[in-house]
Amino acid sequence: MTRSLQLLDCTLRDGGYVNDWKWGIRTARDIVRLLTESGVDVVEVGFLRNIEHFDENVTVAASIEELNRLLPANKRQCMYSAMAMQGGYDVARLSPYCGSGIELIRVTAHEYDLEKGIEFAQKVKCLGYKVSMNPINIMGYSDALLLQIIERVNALHPWQFCIVDTFGSMRTRDLDRIVGLVDNNLARNIRLGLHLHENMSLGCSLSQRFVDKNLSRPVSCDGSLMGMGRNPGNLPVELIADYLNEYRGASYDIDCMMDAIYNYIARLKRETNWDYTPAYFLSARFNLHRNYAEYYLSKGDLTNRDINHILAGFERSKCAVFDRAYADKKYAEYKNNAIDDAVAKEALRRIFQHEKILVLAPGYAIASHAAQIRRYIEEEKPVVILLNFTSSDFAGDFMFFGNNRRYNQFHNAECPVIATSNVRDDGGIAYRIDYNSLVVTSPSVGYRCNSFILLLRLLCDIDVMSVAVAGADGYQADSSWSYSTDNLHGDMDKSDKNFNSAVRAVIQGLPITVRFITPSEYLDISNHCT
Repeated sequence: MTRSLQLLDCTLRDGGYVNDWKWGIRTARDIVRLLTESGVDVVEVGFLRNIEHFDENVTVAASIEELNRLLPANKRQCMYSAMAMQGGYDVARLSPYCGSGIELIRVTAHEYDLEKGIEFAQKVKCLGYKVSMNPINIMGYSDALLLQIIERVNALHPWQFCIVDTFGSMRTRDLDRIVGLVDNNLARNIRLGLHLHENMSLGCSLSQRFVDKNLSRPVSCDGSLMGMGRNPGNLPVELIADYLNEYRGASYDIDCMMDAIYNYIARLKRETNWDYTPAYFLSARFNLHRNYAEYYLSKGDLTNRDINHILAGFERSKCAVFDRAYADKKYAEYKNNAIDDAVAKEALRRIFQHEKILVLAPGYAIASHAAQIRRYIEEEKPVVILLNFTSSDFAGDFMFFGNNRRYNQFHNAECPVIATSNVRDDGGIAYRIDYNSLVVTSPSVGYRCNSFILLLRLLCDIDVMSVAVAGADGYQADSSWSYSTDNLHGDMDKSDKNFNSAVRAVIQGLPITVRFITPSEYLDISNHCT
């Protein structure tokens, strides 16, 4: 294979989103060495950013000289690069290219500041560096806009122009259309690169299709070891390297890549996994910033179906840059399913008015204190309400769901279901309660929509004066002790004391006596908790 078809590894730069670029200088140097010895054509060693204090153990720097410290003495045939974002780096801090070390600067910019990005790239080029122009989210550009960009890029005449699928939304037909449009209009001696993300697990197949097009220009594919990168990761460089060895006459040393993975990358993936998940597929499906998927996952009360429906209603102007306020607005709109629940509440008031009530929540304590709970049930004969789960150990008289995820997971029980109106009704809900009437007025969504709080507020609304509670343990630092069964894990992280304190304060303010019969982080010296 000639050098007209190249591989660029971006593990130390793009993979750094996983570990905050804190590689350690020895590790970073050895990864660069192993990639160099593997025959990878370009190794990107880090970010150029406007930082005040350089840390040699972090692959982010304000000067090219600092990043050059990571390079091996024997560069073989390898080229080294760094990335700089327009608006995130002052090009005045960049020394002119000295004839050795990093010689390629990849310049990235959003659509809204692309003109400034091209001006930035021109200054970098004037300093003697090769330049790759990497516009963010090329899938978000119309054909007409892309042609305008190519015209400006041709005037700049960088070493490379890169097709960047920022949100991992590219499919085969998209690749064919964009590559065809770019290849037919980009100056012939400008290299064409491809940078993919794994939202749809298509990186390897798309990269193979790209290199097999046999374009009459030099081309390049980006990848990282094991696909390391911000969720859901990048094209694994070892996979495309193996394909090029097998079908394109390349001679990349896979053993060196495996050494780098075994020594440094595999353990990071065990600690912080990056990979395909349905939520990232959904963000890609609508060509949205991945932070939206991450944000809705963190809510803990949304199913993938919920996330799909929320994202489907996004305005296109909000897609490219994460807007937290807008995300909260769409979340609230989705949850805001107001209903008239007067009949349902009156029916529940009649059922519960002369009964003792026991709420069973899915905390670890219902397993560790099962005998105590059984004794309470035998002696007091309460109406048992199961909160967001089913139990093989305890029969429930009712089930309560304030969480759509848990309803989808557990509602196939034989006892009647009480659910808030944000839970999608499939005909299995006997008593539907207006969600907004139960939500605590607070900016902290984490506890204001907590199902335990929702149920207690419902009981207050129907004039229940006291309730016994088991299994409402509160959230632990070790999540393995937060739930009674493994299939309950996966909610958002609420393991800090602030969350427990907030829930405790809400309980304290309710006009109901709450008796915890199992240990709980919500237990307090308040008058209402005994």
